Amino acid sequence: MANLRQLKKEIDYRLEEVVFDCDMAICFQPKKEAEIFAIMEEAVAVRNAFFVKANNPAEPHNRSLVRKHYAALRCEMDEAFGGLFEKLSAINEAK
Repeated sequence: MANLRQLKKEIDYRLEEVVFDCDMAICFQPKKEAEIFAIMEEAVAVRNAFFVKANNPAEPHNRSLVRKHYAALRCEMDEAFGGLFEKLSAINEAK
């Protein structure tokens, strides 16, 4: 990770992708709007949690630990947003 600014942009980009996919799902399946909207709310909560974690590394003066913190945060971010996409896919597949 180049810097904190890039990490925050990546978090926002992933949130935008989830919200965009949710908007498209609502367009095609308006009957499931409440379920899809719940995923959108969860995505915003996940984004806020990641911003808090990104802004508050455990040991801010130790560069090695900060890098490890951000690397772990990136892996956690992949899992969290991937899980949201899977939930959305499950809703879209259900008839």
